[in-house]
Amino acid sequence: MADSRELRTLTVPGGPAVAEVFPALEEMLADRGPALLPVPADDPARTRVLTDSQRPGDLIDDRAVLVVSTSGSTGTPKGAMLSAAALAASAAATDTVLGGPGRWLLALPAHHIAGVQVILRSLRAGNEPLVMDVTRGFDPAELPDAVAACRTGTASRAYTSLIPSQLTKVLDEGSSDAVAALADLDAVLLGGAAAAPQLLARAADAGIRVVRTYGMSETAGGCVYDGRPLPGARIEVDDDEGRVWLAGPQLALGYRNAPDHPAFARSGWFRTDDAGQLGPDGRLQILGRLDEALSVGGLTLLPQAVEDVLRQHSAVVDVVVVGIPDDRLGSRPVAAVTLRSTASADELREHVTASLGGHSAPAAIAVLERFPKLPGGKVDRRAVASRFVDGTIGP
Repeated sequence: MADSRELRTLTVPGGPAVAEVFPALEEMLADRGPALLPVPADDPARTRVLTDSQRPGDLIDDRAVLVVSTSGSTGTPKGAMLSAAALAASAAATDTVLGGPGRWLLALPAHHIAGVQVILRSLRAGNEPLVMDVTRGFDPAELPDAVAACRTGTASRAYTSLIPSQLTKVLDEGSSDAVAALADLDAVLLGGAAAAPQLLARAADAGIRVVRTYGMSETAGGCVYDGRPLPGARIEVDDDEGRVWLAGPQLALGYRNAPDHPAFARSGWFRTDDAGQLGPDGRLQILGRLDEALSVGGLTLLPQAVEDVLRQHSAVVDVVVVGIPDDRLGSRPVAAVTLRSTASADELREHVTASLGGHSAPAAIAVLERFPKLPGGKVDRRAVASRFVDGTIGP
């Protein structure tokens, strides 16, 4: 298709003011007007990076209506070009799996794909989203009133999307009313990071219907729910390295600023950087990032495998495992954790050794109050590794 549609920036405010962009998003859903590049109103530096790399003002593929940046953890962020048809397919499939369209509660930044999709699903169903103000952080105390407001109106169903740290905060710090508010929703989509089985069990015990999601900007957000592809989506896991491939009507057209990127070289498919496996029941399990795999004394170690085990320890809230250089082994795994109760590094290492063996146990474990984050909200693994290397954090 010819480049005949203009790409314009869409400056997205935080908090309730985000409602200012709803009309523009409705026009976009109808495949009218220019293509939109969401940028955060409160982050001029990030806006400059996005505008420099995505070239708003220039023409774009006529099929594209939305350009959503990747996290940009390694260099210039890429811009996934999504069509109105892809966004509609994603929303329709979500409605089918969850039990029908509804009104959505926005508790995520609205300039990233997960937040944008919360808005679009609600608008597509004819319901204006209810917005929580998370500009100063996510506060579980606001959930009861927010969910009650989300339940007003004609929509018979109500949903939200959270990341695991938000759900953890509700269960660890929230009142019984906050927990009950989440349980009153018809579903809570949970994505953006791995969720510990213990967290999922606690949510289930509280009556919260959690639906685990897997996907990315290139797939219009989550396209695999609880390990199964959404209607129309397809999954392949190759035999050579266990790489996950995704296909379906929700797939992006490609990258705005990397038209020949190999991730889209196979027609109709997106090549992820994730390793996974399909279980006997056909459910997808993500094992870790192939581009984060560590070589430890000649053995390959996926950090997520260690993270998954550490998240099962009762004291651990969250964890990130990274590799740092080692003259003898090539690299060695180290871990940063946030805790809800006291646990020694030796205790945590023994917990890993019991499940995965001694070669997987982190050589050092640091306790942090919070993790450094990338603009998209994911943990900045490079920053964690550099702090171990320069001695800023460590045992």
